[in-house]
Amino acid sequence: MLDANLKQQLNAYLQNIVTPIELTLTTNESAKSQELAELTNEIAELSHKISVKAGSDRRAPSMAVGTAGEAPRINFAGIPMGHEFTSLVLALLQVGGHPSKADAELQEQIRNLKGEFHFETYISLSCQNCPDVVQALNLMAVLNPNITHTMIDGALFQQEVDERQIMAVPSVYLNGEHFGQGRMTLAEIVNKLDSGAAEQKAAALNEKEPYEVLVVGGGPAGASAAIYAARKGIRTGVVAERFGGQVMDTVGIENFISVPYTEGPKLVASLEQHVKEYEVDVITEQSAAKLSKGELIEVELASGATLKSRSVILATGARWREMNVPGEQEYRGKGVAYCPHCDGPLFKGKRVAVIGGGNSGIEAAIDLAGIVKDVTVLEFSDTLRADDVLVKKAESLANVTIIKQAMTTEVLGDGNKVIGLQYKDRRTDETHVLDLAGIFVQIGLVPNSEWLKDSLELTERGEIVIDGHGSTSMPGVFAAGDVTNTPYKQIIISMGSGATAALGAFDHLIRN
Repeated sequence: MLDANLKQQLNAYLQNIVTPIELTLTTNESAKSQELAELTNEIAELSHKISVKAGSDRRAPSMAVGTAGEAPRINFAGIPMGHEFTSLVLALLQVGGHPSKADAELQEQIRNLKGEFHFETYISLSCQNCPDVVQALNLMAVLNPNITHTMIDGALFQQEVDERQIMAVPSVYLNGEHFGQGRMTLAEIVNKLDSGAAEQKAAALNEKEPYEVLVVGGGPAGASAAIYAARKGIRTGVVAERFGGQVMDTVGIENFISVPYTEGPKLVASLEQHVKEYEVDVITEQSAAKLSKGELIEVELASGATLKSRSVILATGARWREMNVPGEQEYRGKGVAYCPHCDGPLFKGKRVAVIGGGNSGIEAAIDLAGIVKDVTVLEFSDTLRADDVLVKKAESLANVTIIKQAMTTEVLGDGNKVIGLQYKDRRTDETHVLDLAGIFVQIGLVPNSEWLKDSLELTERGEIVIDGHGSTSMPGVFAAGDVTNTPYKQIIISMGSGATAALGAFDHLIRN
């Protein structure tokens, strides 16, 4: 299971184990059980502090990780490889007594949670969002004896996926009831369980001293702006719902100059580490709700707290554009999806559609073609906007069909899940219905600027209008990245515009 290089790396990590741990292995006659048994034994051979015993979990194959002599509270139902291998390594280290790098205050909050919390998370091994949730819940199980967590590979336990009608990952259940879906941070999960935490945090934010520069948004533009501002030696803050923004949902990045290939989560981790090398006050799990200007510029948060600053840089980015047709919201997460890499494995052997003929849409069709029964691409225009090399690849696949001049008019469902899609042929006005299990929407981005419509000048598409210095229509307020009217939405361009906005804000400060 593990090559020599991976074994060498894992062996180095396992030297940090302090407390002996026990792996409880449950298998059956399947080939996947043999793979998990091989992985489990290879791990145990790397450390004398790891032992293996046979188990009888209701899911096979599965491997539970626990302190020797105690009932395990972390379980991997499936083979934790791919994106989940890091989750396994962290579980081994944390159960073995190696301390987590999570915020100490947050860890104490987890230890003090009252009640019984039994979590189950359905994942796919190709999902780049799932490990964040798995690792957060695993850590909670390590810190609090009343918490357990099981990661479940939906591809191996298809019957459970069908029974619970899971059509998007990660999908989290608490004590048998649906708890949440999609990426969630450790703080978000804890605050959802601890009802008084949000009010306490809002009160603490209200007490913060004004900043010289406050960056709203934690993506590439926001990170770049924060670093450039902090390097000027001025009081800098960052407030964001999550660090990384849209990049966290990006799988392969091959056009980041000087780095031939990286992945979104890896790049975000580097950005966050770089920002934290400076004295930047990073505030997450907070979304901006209102911008106003008095003696200072004020950013009111959805939590009710207000942050003040002498200058503000808006870098709130963009999100997936929706179709805005009947049924889309009703069946979101029930067959309507926006991340083919995450949710594609859940539609193995089924019929799906991809909405959009740009690069993201055609790439999605190519990826899905290797998993699903067939893919139908619906493009509104009479031509595909994707690169020619991608179009030729898609057209060469026997199970990919491309329909141009198709306008999606409705998502069809049975009350629980998607069963089809209705579209109109724009050439003939004829209406057609496709029988489908899933619909992947890939039609571009929409700027996160609704909260600014009464404060700043925006384009018709909702983009913040900026000049060459990143200045907006409100003095002292600057903007950068995908939320602005910058014509090209690229990571490297966002970083450059973040630097421009920070330098513009600094120039504003020294002149005023």
